[in-house]
Formats: sequence, C-alpha cells, structure tokens
Amino acid sequence: MQFRPAGPDDLALLRHWDTQPHVLASGVEDWEWEKELPLDPPWREQLIAELDGRPIGFLQIIDPYLEETHYWGDCEPNLRAIDIWIGEAGDLGRGHGTRMMNMALERCFADPAVTAVLIDPLAKNTRAHRFYMRIGFEFVEERWFDEDHCHVYRLSRERFESRS
Repeated sequence: MQFRPAGPDDLALLRHWDTQPHVLASGVEDWEWEKELPLDPPWREQLIAELDGRPIGFLQIIDPYLEETHYWGDCEPNLRAIDIWIGEAGDLGRGHGTRMMNMALERCFADPAVTAVLIDPLAKNTRAHRFYMRIGFEFVEERWFDEDHCHVYRLSRERFESRS
C-alpha cells in the first residue's frame, strides 16, 4: 500500500465514494472537492491510498492548530488530526483501514514535534470507536462539531511508541 497526493484528477472517484452507504453512514459530508482538491495549504495533506495501483481509500491529515476554519477550536500546537475512509464496501474488513491508519500515524509521528493525533468519529459509529481503541487511541470526550455529535479520541506519542 502507498499514499499519493489527492488532486483534481480524483474528483470523480471521490464524488463516487461520497455516495457509498458506508461512507455516508460514517458522517462524511460534502467536502466541496472541486474547491478543495486544487488547494495545497501547508497545514493539510489529502492523500489517496492505493493497493497495487488501485485507489482504495482517502486520508486527510491536518494540523488543527494552524487549520484555517478552526474546526477543532482552540487547541495546542504540535497535534495532527486525521480523517480516513475506505471507498468501496468490498474493501472493508480486509485490514486496509488498519494498514492505512498505521501508515498515517507513522507519517504524523515522523515529525518529532508532533505530540499527539486526534480523531473524531460520530458518536453513533461504534465500529469506528472499537477500531480506534484497538489501534491505541484513548477516548477524550463527547463533543459537537456543528451538527455532528462525535467522540474525540487521542493517541499520544508515548502511547504510539509503546505499542507492540
């Protein structure tokens, strides 16, 4: 598996994935792909995960301290926040999400300044909660992000480095 930058050529693929029932159920909303894909702000990476050259998922890593909409509110510097999903239902349950997340965490913590990674699945997405806790994330709080009732999870560098 490898990551490559998402770009305008991925518009049709991402629009298609946005219509998939499992993606919709995870709370993924209209990301305004036409507007966002051409942008490359220094606080964000948007990546396509590929397996043997076939796109299977999307990943976004942001610096929530620098992110311009302040989605995460006031937060400390040196954090990262991740959005992640598998595009097609047929690719679920095969370990791809775990591999994508582990690669994303390696990418985040490769920067020695990063102290922790955040994630915010919908409160009703209990499958995601189990997934993140299995990887080592710890529950922080329930929180509303606009209309979305979410659970916030955090993985500290220390906990990440102590995983076996």
